[in-house]
Amino acid sequence: MTGPVPRTTAAPVAAGPVAQVVALTNRARAAAGCGPLTSDPRIARAARTHSEDMAAQGYFAHDGPDGPDGRDFADRLTAAGYPSPAAENIARGQRTPKSVVEAWLDSPGHRRNIEDCSLTTIGVGLATDGYFWTQDFGR
Repeated sequence: MTGPVPRTTAAPVAAGPVAQVVALTNRARAAAGCGPLTSDPRIARAARTHSEDMAAQGYFAHDGPDGPDGRDFADRLTAAGYPSPAAENIARGQRTPKSVVEAWLDSPGHRRNIEDCSLTTIGVGLATDGYFWTQDFGR
């Protein structure tokens, strides 16, 4: 006879690099007194597309050079069906979620986006061919 299954109060560990970036971002937000961001699949799709476009076309910028990604982050998020785009962080070369979040936190402008308590949603994209990261936020 077996006893009851013990309950755990520990939060599950986020799997995969994108989920880890969200978890680390939310940890930094908590330290700044902000609530956690909720992952949004529309924002994530737009972020992933931007990271993949930067890797495929060999550029590193918030605005794509041409084609369907040749617009700013707000246009990309709106086109993906998200109505309230707010901010974007990009990075290149960091091979781990920890290193990319640390790099963003070491940059005043990127940190400001992460610690903006008015933001409510997030989507993260990663292209491992060159490690292009995109972190988009919404309200």
